Amino acid sequence: MVSDVSTKGPLTGIALASAGYACFALQDAIVKWLVTDYAVPQILFFRSLVIVAITGVLVRVRKHPSALQSPYRKTLVLRAALMLVAWLLFYNAARSLGLAELTTLYFSAPIMVMFLSILVLKETIGAGRWIACIGGFIGVVVAANPTHSPNLVPAAMCVVAGFCWAWSTILVRLVSRSESTLTQMYATSLLFGLACALSLPWVWTTPDAAGWGLLLALGLISTIGQYLLYDGFRYAPASAIAPVEYTGLMWAFVYGYLIWAEIPALNVFIGALLIVASSVLLIVWERRGQGPRRRRSAA
Repeated sequence: MVSDVSTKGPLTGIALASAGYACFALQDAIVKWLVTDYAVPQILFFRSLVIVAITGVLVRVRKHPSALQSPYRKTLVLRAALMLVAWLLFYNAARSLGLAELTTLYFSAPIMVMFLSILVLKETIGAGRWIACIGGFIGVVVAANPTHSPNLVPAAMCVVAGFCWAWSTILVRLVSRSESTLTQMYATSLLFGLACALSLPWVWTTPDAAGWGLLLALGLISTIGQYLLYDGFRYAPASAIAPVEYTGLMWAFVYGYLIWAEIPALNVFIGALLIVASSVLLIVWERRGQGPRRRRSAA
């Protein structure tokens, strides 16, 4: 695994993360559809159930070590708790905030990842990554175009959710140094699902046929998205992948048009252009950095 990581490098990680964030945008669209009829803990429970079922089989077939033997057991528990808090806060805040305010506040997460990658992972962040991350955030603000000050409590919930997601992202990078992607997914989703299951007696609503279909689709999309993102963190530093998260906003616009026939305004296209430009800058920066590394390894 180590040799594979060293040969593929950051660009592979960025590509995998980009595909993962596209899946997460579709996941958010499905949750937006479901949240009008079902409680957030129930939705998250079924999401976790599907992930645990799929990864549990694969972990057993591939004979991956148990998460109970991992030196990062406590880290896996902490990450599950952070993700639970982030999801509950984010989707409950969505009930009170408009999409513009919600998106702008939540996409402060990549900036937080940049700072946490310095403090926790001791990563060295070059100017290119800083410019890409800040440029992407400006694009999000332009695209979201908040028109008024949001309600303070839901806004605070969304910012805290962004921080929890940023911290959990850093922990993925830390745990990926020794644990397989499937093991991480299984352990985190199992803990996540058990926590959500505790609330089911109070929030349960029996799904209809369409609800069952959407819940299953949510689990499958989430499984694919998590695998791609977790694997991406094996090949690229957290600070390099952080700006790529902004591409999820563009996918959200695509899904919004395809599902609800939402047509983005001009400011959305301008913001999307800034996001694309930031992502291209990141790729160029990483390619430039790979050149000297390849020459040194060849020597």
